[in-house]
Amino acid sequence: MAPIVHGLEEQYGDRVDFLYLDIEDAGTRHARERLGFEATPHFFLLSAQGVVLGAWQGVRPRSVLESPLREVSASGRPLSP
Repeated sequence: MAPIVHGLEEQYGDRVDFLYLDIEDAGTRHARERLGFEATPHFFLLSAQGVVLGAWQGVRPRSVLESPLREVSASGRPLSP
């Protein structure tokens, strides 16, 4: 999954912020609990206000993760919850 995610970050990183939470880092516990992080990998799409707009758990094809990123970047504004 890492090559897919890093490729998406390279493509969309100028328009979308990517944040990585290390499950081994106790400092990320609050964020993981708030998001409902359950397993690795677990992906979340957040609005600029921090509202969870989408979540994907487990290994996913690039197209599943890229579609909402394309929508966000094409609109020029965050998706609505």
